Amino acid sequence: MAKAEIEHDIPGAGTIFAPSYREAGTGSGVVCLHANASTSGQWRGLMDLLAPRFRVFAPDSYDAGKSPRWPSDRIIHLRDEVELNEPVLTRAGSPLALVGHSYGAAVALIAALAHPGRVRAMALYEPTLFSLLDAEKPAPNAADGIRNVVAESGVALDAGDHHAAAERFIDYWMGRGTWTRTPAQRKAPIAASVTNVRRWGHALFTEPTPLKAFRSLEVPVLYMVGKRSTPSAHGVARLLVNALPQVEVVEFENLGHMGPVTHPELVNETIGQFLERTQRAGAAADGWQPVCSAASWDNEGALV
Repeated sequence: MAKAEIEHDIPGAGTIFAPSYREAGTGSGVVCLHANASTSGQWRGLMDLLAPRFRVFAPDSYDAGKSPRWPSDRIIHLRDEVELNEPVLTRAGSPLALVGHSYGAAVALIAALAHPGRVRAMALYEPTLFSLLDAEKPAPNAADGIRNVVAESGVALDAGDHHAAAERFIDYWMGRGTWTRTPAQRKAPIAASVTNVRRWGHALFTEPTPLKAFRSLEVPVLYMVGKRSTPSAHGVARLLVNALPQVEVVEFENLGHMGPVTHPELVNETIGQFLERTQRAGAAADGWQPVCSAASWDNEGALV
């Protein structure tokens, strides 16, 4: 933990809504939401980078870090994660910036729609709102890869093989053989987390928010994609980039879906620069202007 970083449980919160979170720095509020099979610790480097200029919060989602358990390993909604984080969002003040990766980026989008007036900017790395792909076109579609992974991991869990479930999940997002190369001491917490893979899938595939709703988010959005990511992540990006009205796209040539974890310095620097620019623009007469052109996708949803 960074020297200036404080770890909290929300004082006075009830048993269900008692998120654990990290806090560092002073200034305008920034709330960072982590990916599945991860914790708030994912954002330590970004917190250190932002702390001199921003007050940064990184909560743990349900069953992550020291946050409470959710009562089901199969069903949850993204709005439930938003409600868990509400005390942290309130503590961060308004207007705040949201940062999210993967599942955390999907939660960030739903949080922004719930209270758009308190969000000044968003930095998102590959939100995984697979429901948008199914709404556009029923399966088979670009979400089939992760859909199959969730099903196959569930079979492994039912057989009591948590490591096989984790291997299927991790190798899908990070490439074949990644689980085998993962140090033994890191495997146990990841395998324990992947117990909830069907629950994550339920939240992301059944989210009822339609694509058109995101056209109402009139805030600057940095949408980051890894060129080496999966068709499911690129498919969601294709839809959201064309819906978000103030979007700036950054493509990382050599990164995949887990770029914020595998190459945190590169991703964090991009996020930091965006948050500083939007902070300055908020006080400027001409407002914020994107500096990067949108990426493009082919008919199969692949980034080109």
